[in-house]
Amino acid sequence: MIHSSSQSVTMIEMVFPDQTNHYGTLFGGHALRLMDKAAFVAASRYSRRTVVTACSERVDFKNAVQHGNLVELNASVIATGRTSMTVAVTLFAEDLLSGERRLCAEGRFVLVALDEDGRPATVSTFPSEGSKES
Repeated sequence: MIHSSSQSVTMIEMVFPDQTNHYGTLFGGHALRLMDKAAFVAASRYSRRTVVTACSERVDFKNAVQHGNLVELNASVIATGRTSMTVAVTLFAEDLLSGERRLCAEGRFVLVALDEDGRPATVSTFPSEGSKES
């Protein structure tokens, strides 16, 4: 499930056994994959261009995500350069039965917009909601 505006995205995923280690907690690499995916969607919707991840600036893991938890990812474009966008991403875990939520990871990702030839393309600064700018 994805909810979004031109500058932010919320995604919900379920954590299944094949995504966890022998302790029943989400693999860090899988958490990074989900965070990068949320950053990708936010940057794509913001720029309305093809985007690629240039780097993850920093990701801090704060709490473990348990098998059976829901994972909520929130991604927002927080800065733009000429061709790049910095996206802040948070990952929350929620116990499906109790509703208890906790922050499990947060990080920043830099994505670059590309033109039709795969070269870096100019990114507009925060287009208005519903804008068709490229």
